[in-house]
Amino acid sequence: MRSCSRLQDAPYCSEGTYVGCFSDGGRDRTLKGAVFFDLRKMTVSHCQDACAERSYAYAGLEAGAECYCGNRLPVTSVGPEACNHECKGEKGSVCGGVGWLSVYRVEELPPGSRKRRTVTYRGCFRLPENGTHTFPDSLAQANMTVDACSGFCSQKEFPLAILRGWECYCAYPTPQFNLRDAVDRALCGQEPKAQRLAEYCAVYQTPVQDTRCTDRRFLPTKAKVFVALSSFPGAGNTWARHLIEHATGFYTGSYYFDGTLYNKGFKGEKDHWRSRRTICVKTHESGRREIEMFDSAILLIRNPYRSLVAEFNRKCAGHLGYAADRNWKSKEWPDFVRSYAAWWSSHVLDWLRFGKRLLVVHYEELRHSLLPTLREMVAFLNVSVSEERLLCVENNKEGSFRRRGRRPLDPEPFTPEMRALIDGYIRTVDKALRDHSGAGLPGEYVPR
Repeated sequence: MRSCSRLQDAPYCSEGTYVGCFSDGGRDRTLKGAVFFDLRKMTVSHCQDACAERSYAYAGLEAGAECYCGNRLPVTSVGPEACNHECKGEKGSVCGGVGWLSVYRVEELPPGSRKRRTVTYRGCFRLPENGTHTFPDSLAQANMTVDACSGFCSQKEFPLAILRGWECYCAYPTPQFNLRDAVDRALCGQEPKAQRLAEYCAVYQTPVQDTRCTDRRFLPTKAKVFVALSSFPGAGNTWARHLIEHATGFYTGSYYFDGTLYNKGFKGEKDHWRSRRTICVKTHESGRREIEMFDSAILLIRNPYRSLVAEFNRKCAGHLGYAADRNWKSKEWPDFVRSYAAWWSSHVLDWLRFGKRLLVVHYEELRHSLLPTLREMVAFLNVSVSEERLLCVENNKEGSFRRRGRRPLDPEPFTPEMRALIDGYIRTVDKALRDHSGAGLPGEYVPR
C-alpha cells in the first residue's frame, strides 16, 4: 500500500502505510530493535528497509536522523504537528521530532528476498531443568515447521525459536538456557511424537534482535573517574565499544569524531570527549601528556599482524571495507608497515609507563572468551550488570562491524623483512608486559 505524509505542504510518498506520530522514548521504548542513525542520509525508505530486513512490522523515525524498529505500536499517539523534523536525506519528508516518532507500517519482504535475514540454526540442546515452563511464549500445531515457528517468535520479538516436535517455544538466552552445550543434532531429528517426549530441542536464531541490552544513555551524573579505552588503530576498539555500551547501558565517548560511527549508533561520538558523560573514552593517543589526562584505562592489545592489516583496510576502504589488491602491491603498504609497527609497540610501552591504573585486555581473549573477559571490563568500569544482559550482549556480539566485500588474495602480505621487524617489536612488548604485571602477550603473538 502506498501512502503520503506531508511536511509544510511538501508531499512525501513511501512504500508502506504511515501510521502516525507517537511518543516513544526512554528506557522502556516500544520500538527498540535494529537501531541506527544517519546524520546526512536518513530517509523513510532507508529505515523501512532496515526494519523489513529483520522482519519487523513497524519503522519509527525520530529527530530527522534516527531509525527504530518493532512489532508493537507505541501507546501514546500525538498530533501530527509534533513530528516536524525533515529527514536528513530527503527534503520534504517527515522523520519525527525530538522525542517523537513518525511511525510507518513496513511492507513485508517476500521469503526469498536477498535482503531478508534468514533463520540461523544454533544447535540441538537439552531442555532446561524446568522443561518448557522456562520459555515465555509458545505455539502448538500439527506439522509445525521452522519457518512457522520462527515467524511466530519474530512477531513476538523473541530472538530464539525452539522446536520440539509439533511444539514451538520462544525465548531469550538465559543462565538456565545459555546455548553453551550443544548435543548431537540427531537427538533432535526424531519423529515429532517421539521428540515431544524427549529432553532435547532444536534452537534457531530468528531475524529479530535481542533487545534486552539495546537501551543506552549518557551517565546521569558526571563520572568521577575518567576512563580511557585505549588501543592501537585496528585493534578492535569499535567492537569493544559496542560490547561495553550494550553491557553497561551507557554510551562510550571518543577523543575524535567519526560520523560513520555516529551513524552506527555511537551517540557518544558527538559528545565532547572531556564531558565525563560517557562510561569511557576511545583513544589511540600515546605520549605522557595524553595518557596522564585519564585516571585509568582499559588497554586493548591485538596481535600486530592482525592490527596492521585491519588498519590498512580501514585507511583504504573505511570501517567495513577491504583494501584493493593494488593497495597491497603498492609502495604504500611497506611504508605503512615500517611506520605503524613501531607505533604499535610505542603505544603499549607508553601506556604501561604512564598509565595510572590499567586493565590489559587482549583482543584475542575477548574473542575466544567473551563473557569472562567482558565481566572483568565491566567490573573495572564499576558497573553492576545482570547475567541476562551479558547473555544478550553475547547474542548481539558482532554488531554491525564485519567487513564486507571480497577479501584480498593474500590476507597477510608480510615479507620476511617485515616479519623480522614486527617480531622484534612483539618481543619488546612481551617483556614490558611481563615486567609490568607478570603476564606477557598471548602465545600466538610471540615468535617461536
